[in-house]
Amino acid sequence: MVNAVLDDAELRRRAWDAAASVVDPEIPVLTIADLGVLRDVAISDGRVEVAITPTYSGCPAMNMIALEIELALEREGFSNSKIRTVLSPAWTTDWMSEGGRRKLREYGIAPPQASGSRRALFGVQQVACPQCGSTDTEVLSEFGSTSCKALWRCKSCREPFDYFKCH
Repeated sequence: MVNAVLDDAELRRRAWDAAASVVDPEIPVLTIADLGVLRDVAISDGRVEVAITPTYSGCPAMNMIALEIELALEREGFSNSKIRTVLSPAWTTDWMSEGGRRKLREYGIAPPQASGSRRALFGVQQVACPQCGSTDTEVLSEFGSTSCKALWRCKSCREPFDYFKCH
């Protein structure tokens, strides 16, 4: 239990900040807040409960993320916290922050396109190369270095790159 003098709003803000600092173990330039995986932080009787939503069901990183959240909260003085996985509504790339999309691009991963730009049935998806910016790109494999990414190649600079899939 944390100092009872602090009100629940201040406790929630401190707990949110601690949880939001946790990075994705598969893409360490992104925090779980950048990804939109961090859904909620609640305080009840001085106890913290954090709600997280996986990027896809069965994501192997979620156990590590939950453990890292518990450790981050413990470092901030929150003991006996609860991490709750929420599957509905399902996570969507629309929950990613603009800062997170920028960080992905700077890291060399093409960020997901906004939901309004998703390809229609039989449409052609245009993904900009994170190296040179060209949209003259092609998909090499629907499966990249992790399950949430696909492998693409730029036809202009010839560099392969990961594309964070839209969900």
